[in-house]
Amino acid sequence: MSSPLLELKNVTIRFGGLTAVSALDLAIRERELVGLIGPNGAGKTTAFNLITGVYQPTEGDIHFLGRPTGGERPHHLAKRGIARTFQNIRLFGSMSVFDNVRVAVQVHRPQGMLDALVRMHAFRHGEAEVERQVMELLEIFGLHGQRDEDAKALPYGDQRRLEIVRALATRPRLLLLDEPAAGMNPTEKIELMKLIRFVKEKFDLSVLLVEHDMTVVMGICERIAVLDYGLKIAEGTPAEIRANPKVIAAYLGKEVD
Repeated sequence: MSSPLLELKNVTIRFGGLTAVSALDLAIRERELVGLIGPNGAGKTTAFNLITGVYQPTEGDIHFLGRPTGGERPHHLAKRGIARTFQNIRLFGSMSVFDNVRVAVQVHRPQGMLDALVRMHAFRHGEAEVERQVMELLEIFGLHGQRDEDAKALPYGDQRRLEIVRALATRPRLLLLDEPAAGMNPTEKIELMKLIRFVKEKFDLSVLLVEHDMTVVMGICERIAVLDYGLKIAEGTPAEIRANPKVIAAYLGKEVD
């Protein structure tokens, strides 16, 4: 069996006397769609911040594509192929839809400041290629008609979609989605589920999903890991997780026979 795309081994992070994530083992393979769930404060977003380099683990190791990520900053890991969205939408609200995506495409631009100043041929060619890539993504996701609108002017569902498009513009191998269904109505959640499946297949990547809405999680995830107070208490298929007594107890706050 091939090595995991992402692997966390015994990963722990402490903030003073608080252990936010404790001895977490988690592996994600190529083209998997994995859910990470748990009650509020379970450590899910902290795990995302560890994977993306916002935090460095107190103990344990994280490997991506077979190489350690320790000490690497978020923008370095983005270049290596890890992209994420956020629980609270973090678009550049006063920038256009087009420019929000163009910023992300620039991650892989080889040209430097000198090229920009003298407008060399390679730079001009690069700019044309960036525009092509941006428009291709906007057309795939039905946002090309709003290319010149400010991101903050989009309806909520379209803002969520734009954030996913911006993450995809970095050409990730692993996409981390943090509460993408937050604030959505039932119809929008159904469309989101279709979108996540489409993204996984169209862009041939792996997805790690943090989500409170169990309909979304159980409806699309192939495997689910459950955190409670920073500890992984269960991992398995949606059916196994749905019937797991520890998971039921964590969500209901009581012991289950």
